[in-house]
Amino acid sequence: MRKLVQQLAIGVAVLAFATAVQAGETLDRVMGKKAMVVATNSGWPPQSYLDDNNEMVGFDIDVSKEIAKRLGVGVSFETPDWATLTGGRWQGRYDLGVGSVTPTKARAQVIDFAGIYYYSPYVYVLHKDSKAKSVTDLNGKIIGVETATTSEDFIRRQLEIDAPGLPPIEYKLEPGEIRTFADSMLPFDDLRLGDGVRLDAVIAPEQTALNAIKNGYPLRVIEREYAFKEPLAVIAEKADPDWTKKVGEIIDEMKEDGTLATLTTKWYGRDYSAD
Repeated sequence: MRKLVQQLAIGVAVLAFATAVQAGETLDRVMGKKAMVVATNSGWPPQSYLDDNNEMVGFDIDVSKEIAKRLGVGVSFETPDWATLTGGRWQGRYDLGVGSVTPTKARAQVIDFAGIYYYSPYVYVLHKDSKAKSVTDLNGKIIGVETATTSEDFIRRQLEIDAPGLPPIEYKLEPGEIRTFADSMLPFDDLRLGDGVRLDAVIAPEQTALNAIKNGYPLRVIEREYAFKEPLAVIAEKADPDWTKKVGEIIDEMKEDGTLATLTTKWYGRDYSAD
């Protein structure tokens, strides 16, 4: 009996040790290597994209670099597909995800949310020649959204944002057809061809829509009509609560000292960081 008890005690101790080692795995790896690998997007201006010099730039890139700076480590970027970025089970390939990810109940099952770093209102985007003046004018029309995103969840009436204090989602639009696209800019490329040529409207983040318009796309948004307002979070793999907590503390510091306000204003022309 005593031997059995001793064996059980040893087993518990080993399990506890293994858990403790795992709990700090990402934090230990990043601080040990003095390097952090961030998963993000490569074609989503102004959040993150390749510039003319083939270098990653954008709001999410600046946020990543600032987090790395405050950790005292270098940073490099990987650009997996969206499902991989938000699907967790990274197996050490990435240390952090900075890709303007919305915290949802489904994603909370596979990834951790280190902290909300800004907010994005989603807008209804039209061709400039569209006669539509309100959301109801889009009922029965062809709506474009990026696939596997909150805009698709919204148009399919399946959106469940996992963040406190947000008002309930209101569904006012009854689409005639939903068309999905693998990239955030592809719906705009179809919409720019003309009103109703391929699409009647796109649902997308205000920041992305305004940036497209700034870059010459013949589009406009329905004024004072938002689909929903979403919080955007930095994400981490469900493997290291110490790492998630550390990054969350840095995000809080960046919000409190005005860094996030400065960065959102730099890239979007206004402060999207306020709670």
